[in-house]
Amino acid sequence: MQSSRTQLTAVLLAAGEGTRFAGPTHKLLAPLQGLPLYEHALSALIKSGIASIVVVTGAVSLPVPAGINVVHNPLWRTGQRSSVLAALQAARGSSAVIFGLADQPFITSESWQAVASATGSLAMATYNGIRAHPVRLGFELWDEFMTATTEPDEGLRSFVRQHSQIVQEVVCQGSLADIDTLEDLKRWN
Repeated sequence: MQSSRTQLTAVLLAAGEGTRFAGPTHKLLAPLQGLPLYEHALSALIKSGIASIVVVTGAVSLPVPAGINVVHNPLWRTGQRSSVLAALQAARGSSAVIFGLADQPFITSESWQAVASATGSLAMATYNGIRAHPVRLGFELWDEFMTATTEPDEGLRSFVRQHSQIVQEVVCQGSLADIDTLEDLKRWN
């Protein structure tokens, strides 16, 4: 029954290996401005006020506050798509899932809120006209995403490209910068 689907679930994707990062630790645990990298993204998500939060882990375990659902993706090596599928499974009963990345420390809580408030089946933040995370995927598109055959590492990217005509763009402030390398980390520290 569609009317029972009122809850939004926000998902922080944090399962990847971070192979381009040549630091002494996994990139999500590397210190950025005094905190582990992932904590910046998680803090913004928590501050957004979205009640249901899932963190999808894989290559590394991440400590999270009580009340946040941690889902380990045993298939994390196959790419981001498997993490999105694990998140959708964990979000059963939700009307939509809003996805963000743990290596994007400058996405604000306001961006999460704005995309969560979108009404389209497929919505995503834009920063100076560039589409980026967070991305909102309405329940009505889940089956189509789950049965789509796309590259495993594509996550939602292929799906968004295939449905670009229905994407609701949500103008957001902040930076879509991500931390992929040790040089990226040094630039922002």
